Amino acid sequence: MRKLAIRLLTLAIFSVALISVPLLTSAHAAGGDNPAPPAPDSSKEKKKGDKSSSIGDPRFIEAYRAAYATIYDRNDYASAIGQLKALGQDDRADVANLIGYSYRKLGDYKVSQIWYQRALKADPDHVRTWQYYGLWQLEQGNRDQAQYHLNRIGELCGTDCAEYRSLAAALEKPPGTGLVY
Repeated sequence: MRKLAIRLLTLAIFSVALISVPLLTSAHAAGGDNPAPPAPDSSKEKKKGDKSSSIGDPRFIEAYRAAYATIYDRNDYASAIGQLKALGQDDRADVANLIGYSYRKLGDYKVSQIWYQRALKADPDHVRTWQYYGLWQLEQGNRDQAQYHLNRIGELCGTDCAEYRSLAAALEKPPGTGLVY
């Protein structure tokens, strides 16, 4: 009986640890294959039909990860745009950023810019958007703007984060070297 109690206690502690770790770690600013909760906005009241709870919806997360894989594993940007828009969460920074990235990779820079701006409107501290939009600026020949984006990333996550190092490395290359990111 005692062994059973110890096993149940161990299982309970392990379960609590598994549940609490994702709550303590956040990819909010960086972006990734796990979407972050929307940035808090105290100026807006919750509207009927608000989808902010979808971040915990396993179907939403599964669909987001599928779109993420479509982009980064298969480089199928057009399909990913459709998958991301179908989520109904394109006002979320992670989603809008990936839509912008996909349009940029397809060469549609004007539409890409709109999506990057939308992502930053949703979360002004979304580091991955600052990085990707900085790379967009470089591809457009706007080195000063790319430097501004790099400085903003430095303010948000420091100079050791991957987003900062990536954009800094791109800025070190001479203009017109055919950046591909």
